[in-house]
Amino acid sequence: MRSEPAVHRRFSRSIPSPLLGGASLFLVASALILLGLGLAHSGSPLTIRIDGRGHTIYTHATTVGEALRGAGITLYPEDRVSPDLSTPLAAGIEVHVTRAIPVAVRADGETRQMRTHATTVGAVLAEAGIGVGLRDEIWLGEQRMRLDTPLFGGELVSLHPSSRAAPRSVSDGSIPLLSVHRAAALLLDDRGEISTLYTTEWTVGQALEEHGVSLYAGDLVEPGLQTKVTEGLAISIQRSVPIRIEVDGRTVRTRTRAQTVSGVLGNEGIALVGKDEVAPAMTSAIRPGMIIRVTRVREELVVEFDPIPYQTVTVPDPELEIDQMRIAQAGQEGLNKRRYRVVYRDGQEVSRVMEDSWAERVPVTKTIAYGTRIVIRTLDTPEGPIEYWRKIRVYTTSYKPASCGKPKDHPRYGYTALGHQLRRGIVAVDPTVIPLRSWMYVPGYGTAIAGDTGGGVKGKFIDLGFTDTDYESWHWWADIYLLTPVPPSYKIRWILPDWPKFPDRRR
Repeated sequence: MRSEPAVHRRFSRSIPSPLLGGASLFLVASALILLGLGLAHSGSPLTIRIDGRGHTIYTHATTVGEALRGAGITLYPEDRVSPDLSTPLAAGIEVHVTRAIPVAVRADGETRQMRTHATTVGAVLAEAGIGVGLRDEIWLGEQRMRLDTPLFGGELVSLHPSSRAAPRSVSDGSIPLLSVHRAAALLLDDRGEISTLYTTEWTVGQALEEHGVSLYAGDLVEPGLQTKVTEGLAISIQRSVPIRIEVDGRTVRTRTRAQTVSGVLGNEGIALVGKDEVAPAMTSAIRPGMIIRVTRVREELVVEFDPIPYQTVTVPDPELEIDQMRIAQAGQEGLNKRRYRVVYRDGQEVSRVMEDSWAERVPVTKTIAYGTRIVIRTLDTPEGPIEYWRKIRVYTTSYKPASCGKPKDHPRYGYTALGHQLRRGIVAVDPTVIPLRSWMYVPGYGTAIAGDTGGGVKGKFIDLGFTDTDYESWHWWADIYLLTPVPPSYKIRWILPDWPKFPDRRR
């Protein structure tokens, strides 16, 4: 009974070769059977070694074959037994069983299962009658094999992984599968250069990639890249060439198989309109690295408008009261037109030629009628009623001799432009608005005469005179009344100046 643990340890070890996965399970099962038989300790002892691992059983069998069958060990025709099955059992005899390795081989569209004692991949294929060419590939799962790769007693040689490698095993997953991929000879015509490619890939695209044949988007491969590889398949590559197109403010870098500039533009969907220009010419042959420039040329007629300002005239209207105005005729601008032919290149104006000009509309003069009818009116004042012929809104200030800029010892100190001694009742005016010597009434100031002028007294602006002793400060707008008699018409300024400007609010 002391030998049972040792037997268990020996039969629980797996066989080291990657191809022995299925056989190892069988050996473990056989070992367990042998272990059960050995526990009986009945019969004569017999040592059985299966693939070098031994165990002693007790048997009443007379031959090797009976002993193995009694131990429940199933043999395949390819397994080797020494001594042979018919050998009589004798004391001290050892039985050696060498199992054949189960393996499946796939080649030329067929899959075959077999058991073998071959020690290398090449020997297995030779035993299966499968020849392997120099460019054919052998795969076990995702590992590529050589003919001299050992089946056991060493590591499998992995040359490189492949996503298109053969399956690991046959359908039941228990038997390793050796797959032979036949290399097909392909005839490649690349721009007139003929060569032969040998490949085990499945498609044209994979075969070209395998041999480092670079392709660009514009290249044409016939047959297509997804075409299945077959022996003797002829492949042609029509190469595209790199070019650059400058159009519409952008640069298009592409490759083309077109023969002319016209063909390139057509392939790229670049349309020419009107007077667009192309350099080089549309019929020019394509060269690698060529730059094609498309210049957009556009012509258009542009009409420009120039307004003609109208004039403004004033005319007297005897029916309209003085200081009243009306528009007798509205003014209207005239209009000149000019037509140009403008040429644009890539959106930039390069020429402008005037083709015609004409007066579309003549201006209409604006006519303003001003009143010349004078109406005499009466105004009651604290000094009594006055009779006036014109009322004017003016800006009033005040001055005195000391503010006239002359020292008191100056001979003209305090004298006005008409030679009067400055006092209350004398005002400075703009004589183009109020004639000198005109009498007026200023509310709050009284009756006065236009008897002085001043450099700053312009337009509707009067300066009220005072002496140095009775001076009052005036700085506001007021209505003044020009008293009768009415001066001759040639002395009347019918249209008063618009200065100073009357404010929006009264003071």
